[in-house]
Amino acid sequence: MSTLSPCEPKYLELKNSLIQIRDLEDAASVLNWDQTTYMPAGGTSARGRQIATLKELAHEKFTNPSIGQLLEDLRPYEQSLPYDSTEASLIRVTRRDYERAIRVPSEFMAKFCQHQATAYEAWVKAKSLKNFSLVQPYLEKTLDLSRELAYFFPHKHIADPLIDFVDEGITVSILRPLFRELRQKLLPIVEAITSGPPVDDLYLHQYYPKEQQLKFGRTVIERIGFDFQRGRQDETPHPFTSSFSIGDVRITTRVYENNCTEALFSTVHEVGHALYEQGIALELEGTPLAEGTSSGIHESQSRLWENMVGRSRGFWECFYPQLQGIFLKQLSCISVSEFYQAVNKVVKSPIRTDADEVTYNLHVMIRFDLELAMLEGKLAVCDLPEAWNERYKKDLGIVPTNDSEGVMQDVHWYGEMIGGMFQGYTLGNLIAAQIYETAVKSNPEITVAIEQGNFTLLHQWLKHNIYQHGRKYTANELIDRVTGQSLSIDPFIRYIHNKYSDIYSVKLALVA
Repeated sequence: MSTLSPCEPKYLELKNSLIQIRDLEDAASVLNWDQTTYMPAGGTSARGRQIATLKELAHEKFTNPSIGQLLEDLRPYEQSLPYDSTEASLIRVTRRDYERAIRVPSEFMAKFCQHQATAYEAWVKAKSLKNFSLVQPYLEKTLDLSRELAYFFPHKHIADPLIDFVDEGITVSILRPLFRELRQKLLPIVEAITSGPPVDDLYLHQYYPKEQQLKFGRTVIERIGFDFQRGRQDETPHPFTSSFSIGDVRITTRVYENNCTEALFSTVHEVGHALYEQGIALELEGTPLAEGTSSGIHESQSRLWENMVGRSRGFWECFYPQLQGIFLKQLSCISVSEFYQAVNKVVKSPIRTDADEVTYNLHVMIRFDLELAMLEGKLAVCDLPEAWNERYKKDLGIVPTNDSEGVMQDVHWYGEMIGGMFQGYTLGNLIAAQIYETAVKSNPEITVAIEQGNFTLLHQWLKHNIYQHGRKYTANELIDRVTGQSLSIDPFIRYIHNKYSDIYSVKLALVA
C-alpha cells in the first residue's frame, strides 16, 4: 500500500518543469562559453540574439503562473518535511527565485542579455586599443539597465537587489562597515611588509614555454581532484569556470610565457570553483539546487585552493622539485624557500587578478565603492577612469599607466552589470579563511597530507561539508553550520598575520 503524499505528484511536476528550464539556461551558457573561447568575432551579433532568445524563453517558462501555483500547492508538503531535506529545499529555493523573477519582465531580460553580449565585444576591442572612450557609451547603457533592474525590487539602497542576486541576504549596510574595518586592518599590514626590502622574483619572469606550463598545471589539478572525465580546460583572455551539468564542468586559463606561476595559480583558482560544481550531490542535477549557494561561498572555494593550499609551504615542498625539474635552466639555483617567498610576494600593483592575497581585498573594495557611487548617481561613467586612478593612488600609492591596466582590466561591468559584481571576492577570502581554519582544526592531518601531495582529506571534507549541498542553504546558514559561528574577518586577519610574519620576518600588528 502506497504511503506517498498526494502532494508528491505536484512536486515531481515542479521538478520536471525546473529541469526543462535549466536545460534552456545551460544551452545559453554553452553559447556564452563558446563566445569567450572559440567563436569567430563575426558571430557576435547573432550570438547575442541567440543567448537572449534562450534566456527569454527560460524566463517566460519560469515565471509562468503555473509554477507559482505549484509552489503554493506545495506549501503544506514543504512544511511537513525537514528543513534540510532535498524536497523542502528545492521548493523553498525555487519559491525565492520565482518571487524574484516575476518582478522582471522577460523582454527586459532579453534586452539586457543582448546588450551584455554587445558590450563584451566592445570591451574586448577597447581594451586591446587602450581606449576607454570606445566602450564608454556601452557602459553608460549598462549602468542605466542595472539601475532599471534594481528598481523592479524594493530596497533601502539601489545596490541591494543587485548584490542579493549573487549574495543573498547581504546588503550595503552590512558590507560598508565590514569593508571599512577590513581596510583599516589591512593598510598597516601592507605598509609594514612593503616598506621592507623587496623580494627578488625576477627568475619567475624568464621564458617558460607554454606547453610545459600547461602540462605541469594539469598534473597539479588532477592530483588535487579535478575530474577530466567530467570537465575540460581551455584558454581565454580572462579565466572563468562554466558548469553545464554536474558531469560537464569547464575551466579556462591564460598562459604568459614570461611568468611561470600565472597560469598555474589561475588554473588552481578555477579548479576550486570546478571542484565545488563537480562535488554537488547527483540527486540535485538539473534543478536550481545544483549550483553554488552564493558568489561569496563559491569564491571562498577558489581562493582556498589557490592561496591557502596552492601558495602554502607544504604545497611547494611537494611540487617544487617537479617544477624545478621541468624548468631546470630557470630554477636550478633557486631553493624552495626562495620560491615560496617569491610566490607570496606582497607588492602594490595595479592589477586585481595579479594581486597578492594581502593587497587583493583593497582592489575589490575600490571597485565596490566605485560601483556604488555610479549607482547612486554620484559618479558619471565619463569620470570613472579619473576616479579609478585617484583611488589607486590613495589606497595603493600607484596610478595605472593606461585605462586597459586601470578601469578596463576587469570584464565584470562590461559583460555583466554594474552592482553586485565584486563584493563576492572579498567575502570569499573571509569565508575561505574561516572554513579552512575549521577544516584544519577538525582534522590536523590535512596540512600533513598536503605536504605529501595528498589532497583527498581536504577535498572530501569540503565535499561533505560544502559541495554536496549545492544551494540547500544560504551563505549565512552554511557558514554557521560548518564553522559554528557567523561570518568574521578575524580568521582571515589571523591567517595573513601568521603567514606573512613568518615569510617576511617582520612584526605585524594583530588587531583582534
